[in-house]
Amino acid sequence: MSQELAPKQPKPKSREQAQSILMRQCARAERCSSDALRSMHRWGVAPSEAREVLAYLQRERFIDDERYASAYVREKMRLSVWGPRKIAAQLRAKQIAPEIVARAMEQLEPERDVERLEQVLRRKLSHLTWRNPYDLRAKLVRFGLSRGFAMDDVMSVTEQILRESEL
Repeated sequence: MSQELAPKQPKPKSREQAQSILMRQCARAERCSSDALRSMHRWGVAPSEAREVLAYLQRERFIDDERYASAYVREKMRLSVWGPRKIAAQLRAKQIAPEIVARAMEQLEPERDVERLEQVLRRKLSHLTWRNPYDLRAKLVRFGLSRGFAMDDVMSVTEQILRESEL
C-alpha cells in the first residue's frame, strides 16, 4: 500500500537566519525593501520580525531603496534598452516610493531615449517578417510601446525608419 505524502513544508527561518541570508544577498547585488519583505514572507518569518530585520538592514545600509532605484534605472536603460515608462512602472510595482522613482528617473536623458529607441527598432526590423507595410508598421509600433517608450516617439521613429528603408 502506497501512502501519498504531502510535500514537506520547509521549517520557517528564524529572524537571525533571515538577516544573515539577506546580508549576504545584499552584499552581492542591490535589493529593495519589498524584495526583502517578500523573501522573508516566503521563508515564514513573522511579520513583526521581518520589519525588524528590514529596519536593521536599512540602518546598516545593506538595503537602500534610493540606491536600488538608481541602479535599476541605469541597468534597464543601458542593458535591457527599456523606455522610461516601463522602467517607472516596474519600480512602482516593486513598491518604491513615488518621490524615489522620480529622482531615479531624472538620470534618463530624453534626447538619448529617441536614439536608443531608433537602435532597438532597427535591430527588430532586421528580424521581422511582414505581409505588407501596414503589418510592419504595427509590429514596430507594438514592439516600441512594449519596451516602454512614448507613443509619439515610437510613431515618429517608426515613420523615419520606414521612409529611410523605403518600405
